[in-house]
Amino acid sequence: MARDAVTAYIALGANLGDTAASLRAAVAAIAALPGTGVEAVSSFYRSAPIDATGPFYLNAVLRAQTRLPAPLLLLHLQAIEQAAGRTRPAPNAPRTLDLDVLLYGEGRISSTALTVPHPRMQGRAFVLLPLAELAPERVSPEQLAAVAGQTIERIA
Repeated sequence: MARDAVTAYIALGANLGDTAASLRAAVAAIAALPGTGVEAVSSFYRSAPIDATGPFYLNAVLRAQTRLPAPLLLLHLQAIEQAAGRTRPAPNAPRTLDLDVLLYGEGRISSTALTVPHPRMQGRAFVLLPLAELAPERVSPEQLAAVAGQTIERIA
C-alpha cells in the first residue's frame, strides 16, 4: 500500500561557495528524491549569520509533497548536504549547504536525530520570511515582529 504524501517545508541555506547555485542544485536534488515533488520555492534571502561567524547566508524555503517518512527524508537531505561538500567541523560553522526539515505535515517529532517543528525556526527571520511566502497561515504577525530586527534582504 502506498503511503499518502505529506507536505514538508524544508529550509535551505549556504554561505560558502556559489550559494545561489548550491540552493538551486539542492532544489533539483530534493525534487529527484523518491516519492517527492517540489511544489514551490520561496524567494532567496540574504541574511547575516545568527549565533555564528562567517559570510552572509543565502536562504530559501521550499514546499514539497513527499511519501518519505520524516527520518528517511532527513537522511536524504543529509546526503545532499554531503554531496555539496558540507562538513561539520563545529556547531554553526560556515557551510556549503544546510538543509533542515521545518515542518512535516501537522506532525510533531522529537528524536535524537530530528525535531519537528524545527526547534529554532521561530527565532530566525531567514526561515520565517520565506516560509511566510509559501504558507502565510503558518507564520503569525507576532512571529514576524519578533525577528524584525534581524539583518535580512529579499533578493530579486
